[in-house]
Amino acid sequence: MSQDIRIKKGLDIKLKGAAEKVTENASSSSVYTLKPEDFHSIIPKLSVKVGEKVKAGETVFYNKANEDMKFPSPVSGELVDIIRGEKRKILAIKIEADSNQEFVDFGKKDPKAMNAEDLKSHLLASGCWPFIKQRPYDVIANPANTPKAIFVSAYASAPLAADYDYVLAGKENELQAAITALSKLTSGSVHVSVGKNSNSPLAGLNNCTLHKVSGPHPSGNVGTQIAKIDPVNKGEVVWTVTPQDLVIIGELLLTGKFNAERTIALAGSGVTAPKYFKTKIGASISSIVDGNLNEGNNRIISGNVLTGKTTNKKGNLAYYDNIITVIPEGNDYELFGWTMPVFNKISTSRAITFSWLFPNKKYDLNTNTNGEHRAFVVTGNYEEVFPLDIYPMQILKACMYKDLDEMEQLGMYEVAPEDFALTEFVCVSKQPHQEIIRKGLDLMLKEIG
Repeated sequence: MSQDIRIKKGLDIKLKGAAEKVTENASSSSVYTLKPEDFHSIIPKLSVKVGEKVKAGETVFYNKANEDMKFPSPVSGELVDIIRGEKRKILAIKIEADSNQEFVDFGKKDPKAMNAEDLKSHLLASGCWPFIKQRPYDVIANPANTPKAIFVSAYASAPLAADYDYVLAGKENELQAAITALSKLTSGSVHVSVGKNSNSPLAGLNNCTLHKVSGPHPSGNVGTQIAKIDPVNKGEVVWTVTPQDLVIIGELLLTGKFNAERTIALAGSGVTAPKYFKTKIGASISSIVDGNLNEGNNRIISGNVLTGKTTNKKGNLAYYDNIITVIPEGNDYELFGWTMPVFNKISTSRAITFSWLFPNKKYDLNTNTNGEHRAFVVTGNYEEVFPLDIYPMQILKACMYKDLDEMEQLGMYEVAPEDFALTEFVCVSKQPHQEIIRKGLDLMLKEIG
């Protein structure tokens, strides 16, 4: 029996360029890249040197603070380059893939027959542990903790997001193995959320509590679902895993192999024919977008338009992303743009922008912020799109003046940067909300965590 979650506050940003439900194999990427910055708060220590060969699943680096937490190579090949920054900080690790892939054999496992400690050891040794993240702080989970619950959101409400019902089709066995394993790691339930009217492969699984979600974005954000199902209070921990990472964990248990394959959506109005591609974690962006982009000045984003990071053809698919979005650059100045009625932009205000007249219209938005950074203006816009029981402006300000007690009282343990992506989108002050929240969480992790 499912438990329904209905979200009323939010905003659906309907963009042109949704991926058609057709999947192709991406061109083989010759070089795959791992970036430690994808794993927030981790200080990497290398396990291999330039010129050494690695197999798919073999450890490339580990966490300095916890040597059991390992980060594996997505492919077999040769480590060809280590890019460093200031103070020799590791920025990127590049692996040239072999034509024939070899995998480390971690052995097949039956999650039903394993206890929590055995599962933790197996996931840590195989490099699958980084797929498990925690609240508070939105970082990789601490294996020493036992979470009060684990959450999986298989409902994607972000703009142009990959359709989980489509990309997970046929993966029921892997998903069930992973869910069974996760159920051993918590003292509570594994909460799985799917769309209210979806045919999700996750809907019929055992060892979990099913929730059907409806409403505008951010109803698909796992943070929104945690707040509605089992909020995080001081001293409590919950873990989260994304559906595409469940598949990798499940395949590890069933086959003994770390298979870093992902089905990703190439979407956006800058794409000639938006569709899905099979590729691997860390693949080069060029192997996916070459020959698929419209002419003109486009911005390539690894992730969705609200939370993703700007990249280019020389970049790589970020570790946790399952979408590449391409939209036009917004570097054109609009003369008297603020005085004219606007029909081609989205806004929560009805003063000048008339998007409310066309609720089903899809927009071809660019990256223009339509304004510049300024002091906070009290408009009430944040509250219209923010479904958590938290005061968004107050918590942002508390983060900016670094008042730990106030941050704690306002609900900082519940939030992650992505929860503030919509408030950032509608912000007339053009404040970097996600960056502010990330810095606030880092301060709490350092001082309290």
